[in-house]
Amino acid sequence: MNWLITGGAGFIGSNFVAYILKKHEDINIINLDKLTYAGNIKHLESVMNNPRHTFVEGDICDAELVDRLFDIYQFTTVIHFAAESHVDNSINNPQTFIQTNVLGTFNLLEAARKSWMKGIGIYKEGYQSARFIHISTDEVYGSLGEKGLFNENSSYAPNSPYSASKASADLIVRSYYHTYKLNVITTNCSNNYGPMQHEEKLIPTIIRKALALESIPIYGDGKNVRDWIYVIDHCRAIEMVFFKGRVGETYLIGGHNEKTNLEIAHEICDILNCYIPVQKNDKEITNYKQLITFVKDRPGHDFRYAIDDSKLRNEVGFVMKNSFSEGLKKTVLHYLKQNTSYIL
Repeated sequence: MNWLITGGAGFIGSNFVAYILKKHEDINIINLDKLTYAGNIKHLESVMNNPRHTFVEGDICDAELVDRLFDIYQFTTVIHFAAESHVDNSINNPQTFIQTNVLGTFNLLEAARKSWMKGIGIYKEGYQSARFIHISTDEVYGSLGEKGLFNENSSYAPNSPYSASKASADLIVRSYYHTYKLNVITTNCSNNYGPMQHEEKLIPTIIRKALALESIPIYGDGKNVRDWIYVIDHCRAIEMVFFKGRVGETYLIGGHNEKTNLEIAHEICDILNCYIPVQKNDKEITNYKQLITFVKDRPGHDFRYAIDDSKLRNEVGFVMKNSFSEGLKKTVLHYLKQNTSYIL
């Protein structure tokens, strides 16, 4: 079986590629990634010599390339991670987000439809089980108050160009099921954390700034709440949705770990204080928590995300394996090991 993984050099995608290659010996992966700032070929060091992994540097907005790959490899599966995903960047440069997240998703859907189907609801021989999994975000639902949870019936209410572009992509995916009967499933996940996340994201930023004894920037009052899931648990959930999910459905994937940004900063500092105590310095810093600094909030900053993933658990039997404390410790130790200045 040939699977197309888009964005497979990014944070979640690279973890998923390694996970699937290790778990399923009958699957070949063609990994398409543009290698923008968020993609890094180093993330794929563990799989680059695997004969079942083929890396292609390219853009999902290049419809000719996408069509050519479908012709060459005859994909029966698409797992679509590729996306521009940083909210701050979407505020400064929204056009890139619309192009990649909307047009790129459309190109992939069209290529799949033309490759797999010969008419509405009619699949070509050998493609009856072909499936397209679209990876999205809980941010499409907007912001929650202090109570309540998002579920699959929540209304879309995106508040940033990023989340609006992902919401648009979700709706295009939905339309390909209802119009063409294309075998699609959408997953909307909460915040991921773990190895190989880009340094601009919250958890890597806190770790990086702390180790450099620089100010740890926290937006506003630090009380914005996110639900966090360890990246490998997210990969497991996608795998289960692929094999057990119902065509045309949406599944929300949550971690049941609601934390404020300030709580995240404190927990990371506690781990660092344990493993790499602050050395004597001219800043008179003795505890990493002293570096926490509140900065001006960003525009349209959603207050809280939280997910009801009972549909995922009930229909496909998903069970979380990593607690937040375990996952966060693994994550911090990963970044420490990447920095040769620290011996653990």
